[in-house]
Amino acid sequence: MKSIRTAVIPVAGLGTRLLPASKAIPKEMVTVVDKPVIQYVVEEAVAAGMTKIVLVTRSGKESIENHFDSHFELETQLQQKGKVTLLKAIDEIIPRNIELLSIRQPRAAGLGDAIRCAEPAVGNEPFVVMLPDVLFSTQDDARWNMRTMVDAYSQSGHAQILVEQVPETLVDQYGIVDCGFRTLDIGATARVYDMVEKPSVDTAPSNLSIVGRYVLPPSIFNLLKTTGKGAGGEIQLTDALLKLLAQSSMQALMMRGRSFDCGNKLGFLEANLMLGLQDESIASKLVNIMEQTLADRSRQAAMVLQQEVA
Repeated sequence: MKSIRTAVIPVAGLGTRLLPASKAIPKEMVTVVDKPVIQYVVEEAVAAGMTKIVLVTRSGKESIENHFDSHFELETQLQQKGKVTLLKAIDEIIPRNIELLSIRQPRAAGLGDAIRCAEPAVGNEPFVVMLPDVLFSTQDDARWNMRTMVDAYSQSGHAQILVEQVPETLVDQYGIVDCGFRTLDIGATARVYDMVEKPSVDTAPSNLSIVGRYVLPPSIFNLLKTTGKGAGGEIQLTDALLKLLAQSSMQALMMRGRSFDCGNKLGFLEANLMLGLQDESIASKLVNIMEQTLADRSRQAAMVLQQEVA
């Protein structure tokens, strides 16, 4: 079986959940600690063995491509001023052996359409899809999850979907997989029988939600070409995956760690806190700020309560 070397990252979305921040700045360029979200995802792909990164983009997203390009003037200035650490950080944004391509999605027609646009760059080979909104609690977890999915595909030949356990009371907010189990052990795989988008709490087949990482066969492209418009009047990847499921086996892999949806405010803030606490240069100060903030809120709440009693 061919080794998997290509990652498709769709970055053409409008980022409406992060407005107004994403009005002029692509949501993928919003910074978590000291790096834009898209850089974490590309690093995850490279760590999993990908050597070709395909960005499915649109007009107005040029800053993403620029971020991974060289910047001669900046690099020269940093070198002349002896700022070696910063120069190294800029130089290592993406390894030199990685091929990074951009393909335009002509119109906003859904995630499925965005993946279909990548076919010329992917060719007749299996590939991974990585949604740029999703980060993990540690970069080690991110690498482990993606690498394990790729290995599972190489061993079984079956498409892979990464899943995470969510509270059963919240299943109606996620895409849920039916694999015959209510839950899975970390690193375990199970056959997928169905996928249900935002099921009711009473009818959900499990509490295993789809995280935003996939390993897919090239046959998905033909299925996407014949997939009509679904939810929101767009071509949905899930609809094509259901077609694939009718033709061949598919597996769910239980992820390690915790995921953060940086496409919404709360997930974005959680990611900043979690990854900030892992940065030794700021961790202790960040803890102090959090403790002081909680203390201030407690004092304010006590004052309000006293005023109400009075």
